[in-house]
Amino acid sequence: MSGHSKFANIKHKKEKNDAAKGKIFTILGREIAVAVKEGGPDPNNNYKLAAVIAKAKANNMPNDTITNGIKKAAGDTNSVNYKNYTYEGYGPNGIAIIVETLTDNANRTAANVRSAFTKGNGSIGAQGCVSFMFDRKGQIIIDKEECDTDPDELMMMALDAGADDFNEEDDSFEILTDPDSCETVRQALEEANIPMVSAEVTMIPQNYVKLTDEEALKNLNRTLDLLDEDDDVQAVYTNLE
Repeated sequence: MSGHSKFANIKHKKEKNDAAKGKIFTILGREIAVAVKEGGPDPNNNYKLAAVIAKAKANNMPNDTITNGIKKAAGDTNSVNYKNYTYEGYGPNGIAIIVETLTDNANRTAANVRSAFTKGNGSIGAQGCVSFMFDRKGQIIIDKEECDTDPDELMMMALDAGADDFNEEDDSFEILTDPDSCETVRQALEEANIPMVSAEVTMIPQNYVKLTDEEALKNLNRTLDLLDEDDDVQAVYTNLE
């Protein structure tokens, strides 16, 4: 899997998030509320909440904000009416795009997502039209510069904790897991004081597509920027190299 710097992509995302923390905190706040409603306010007994808290900390969300979000959701679960919707489609030159949303207004979200595709010269497709090109995996990224652990030792630690695969890139280590095992592996690494750039369940392309046409890239970025600005959008995945 070398040649695709996951760490570079993560850093790019974090830079965008740092420029718009209100957006990422809104996303995380909704995820916390839904997790509390579904499984309760105790992360020790709520795997989904524990995973969201880890994600929130990785995005520098203050502990007080996390705690207040949990308390608010626990005290008013009836007000949490967000639902997940996933959209699939194509960007310029057939680039595959998956959009995961969490919204309290499905009609608004569908219209905004469709508009983002259209303005970037893309199109929404039927459910399943591109998701078969991706694998849903737990993905943990570790910055080489921040990790003093021997690579072989780190690999054995991850595999012993339940990871499926371990990849070494120029600037990072990537650990892949089954989606249900991601939190277990993350906890094992955290207990071993391994610094992690990110740890989340994501959609990983089976193959990457290179886009060299400047106009196509401009259109694709327009779609991605519009989706990134939408508070209902939780995550966007593409097979762009």
